[in-house]
This record gives sequence, C-alpha cells and structure tokens, in this order.
Amino acid sequence: MNLSHFFNSVQLSPESKTVRDIVALNDKTKEYGLVLTPNDVKTMITSRNKVLHDYARVELSTEVLKELIELYAASPYMDQNHYVETLNDLQEIFYYLRNETEDKINDVKLINQMMDYFNGSCAGSVELLRSKMEQLAENFRSDLISGKSPLQGDDKTWD
Repeated sequence: MNLSHFFNSVQLSPESKTVRDIVALNDKTKEYGLVLTPNDVKTMITSRNKVLHDYARVELSTEVLKELIELYAASPYMDQNHYVETLNDLQEIFYYLRNETEDKINDVKLINQMMDYFNGSCAGSVELLRSKMEQLAENFRSDLISGKSPLQGDDKTWD
C-alpha cells in the first residue's frame, strides 16, 4: 500500500482528529450561518490533497484550511450553498500563490491579502480573486528581482 494513500485514508475517516477538529470550527462559524458536515470536511481534505499533489507540495497540518474557514466565515460574501466550493477554491489559490512566490510570503500575510481582495475589489468573486492573486504573484516576482517586497516576513503564530 502506498504510504501517502494510507495517510490520506486515515485522515479522512469520520473519526479522525483532523475531521473532528475542522467540524469543531462550526462552533465559531455557525453564527454566520455556515456549517460543515464531516462529509464536507472529507471533500475539502480530498481537494486539498489533490491540490498539494498537483503543486508538488507537502503539508502535514491543516492549519491553513482552519485559518481559511475561520477568517472567511465572517465574509459577507460567504453563503452555505457555496461554502465548501469556495473554501476549496481558496485552498487552490493559496497553494498556487505559495508556489508562485517561492514560499517567501508567509501564510498569515498571504491569507489576509487574499481576504482583503475577496471582501474588497473582488466582492466575493473567486475568479476575480484568482486574477488579482496572479497579478500579486507577478508583481512579487518583479519586486523580488529588484530587491524589494513588502509582503515578505516571518509568520506570526496562528490565533
């Protein structure tokens, strides 16, 4: 059996700590009318694992997914009908950006920048956000070549 397949199957069982921890976030998100079922969580972890595989990335924790859930729950553009789909898209955009910026922008700054655009000029449009983030990555690479980048820095700890 492939070790990666085994790890992912354990991570996806309804009793897994990963699934329980993410479902527990419902205590915070239900005030916004957003709730994830264990099946929703399994769908998101499967999507995350595919994105990580596609971008040749390794990520052992689900802290990024948890941060996306907690932060985006408060967005006026999130709704229960598109909640899982939007979170999957946000994960894909996040890991795309991690690759495109060579991991030089820390997770917290990157997620907050995504959120600023999502709630601001993108007005909740994932496609507009994707476009804005592609431009951000391009600008970042240009700034990196010229020796400057305002988004670089150390990660602050997750709240």
